[in-house]
Amino acid sequence: MITGDAAYIKKINRSLIIKEIVKAGMISRADISKVTDLTRATISAQVADLLDEGLIIETQLEHFSVGRKPIMLSLNSHAGYALGIDLDYGQISFTLSDLLGHPVTSTIIKINTTDYAEILHILVEQIKKYKAEYTDSHYGIVGIVIAIHGLVGKDEVVHFVPRLGWEDIHLKTDLENELDIDVYLENNANLSSFAERVFFHHETDNLLCATLYSGIGMGMMMKNDFFRGHDGFAGEIGHMIVVPEGRPCNCGNKGCWEKYASESSIFEYLSEKRQMKNLSYEDIQKWLDEGDQEVHEQLEQLLYYLSVGLNNMINIYNPDVLVLDSELLRMYPDALDKIKRNLHSSISHYRELSISSIGKKSCVLGACALAIKHFLGVPMLNLPFEQQENETVS
Repeated sequence: MITGDAAYIKKINRSLIIKEIVKAGMISRADISKVTDLTRATISAQVADLLDEGLIIETQLEHFSVGRKPIMLSLNSHAGYALGIDLDYGQISFTLSDLLGHPVTSTIIKINTTDYAEILHILVEQIKKYKAEYTDSHYGIVGIVIAIHGLVGKDEVVHFVPRLGWEDIHLKTDLENELDIDVYLENNANLSSFAERVFFHHETDNLLCATLYSGIGMGMMMKNDFFRGHDGFAGEIGHMIVVPEGRPCNCGNKGCWEKYASESSIFEYLSEKRQMKNLSYEDIQKWLDEGDQEVHEQLEQLLYYLSVGLNNMINIYNPDVLVLDSELLRMYPDALDKIKRNLHSSISHYRELSISSIGKKSCVLGACALAIKHFLGVPMLNLPFEQQENETVS
């Protein structure tokens, strides 16, 4: 039984009710009472408040064969918007979603600067545009979550972004001083893992998500929360050494995992070998279709080293679900089966290994979902996945 002062208990009960409404999609007051063990009177009072606030709506089922038609409750997805931002080297991606995480619109802004003041200005101007344009809801934009491709402390200070050259940047404070809105910062791999948990893997409490694009990041969900480590820097698994005295890495070590098993390692090798500056996924797909032996060998080598690191991850964390986020793995035939065949240790235990169904959008959609979670004040979300709407690039 939950004990405490009346305000605290009311807050907990509200969270439980909203969580079950979102999880079910549509649910009656009676069924909420069954799954939460809250009294009908408590549920009626809380539901009345949520209806007054415009957070939930009532729908009467038309096709019900026996007795009185039940009145169903669902989240009012149009009551507000969440803004997710992926702040990456060379571009900033913005996605606005409704309160069920359905994307409404997206914008990608190409940038050719790493200067903090310039990028801060771009962020402020674009957020102001969204705030001005999307005023057709009760709450407007309910929160902003920004994905950082680097070290974010528990205090949400950006401690280090290698590709931008940023150290100890107070982005959250600077944005909140300019904008009357809640801003949260989170590591990009953590947000990808959050998206996988929220939109697909609803039944797991322990999930790892490895993102393999510009390096290797590991987002870790443990008991429905991020595993952050002492300072919040956990998950920089790309710098685990898999080849002692191997290829030099920007971190200062040699033989780091991401120098052998990330997509950037393949792109860098093929770009240099074939003298192509703007190598694309389409180029690699074309070579795969043509049966290019060198490309196949490089991808087989990537799978080998990827499996080495994954064996370590599985043995260290014993995850329930392990998700791999990589466009190259989606392109390469039988990639998942080949990886599984390399995970043959008798002490490696996991339930499911999969390639992400969300892909590169996982980071920004995870950001939207985290903003929704903060706004609703729930411990976890189970949301339906919906493909991206219109996207503009500037």
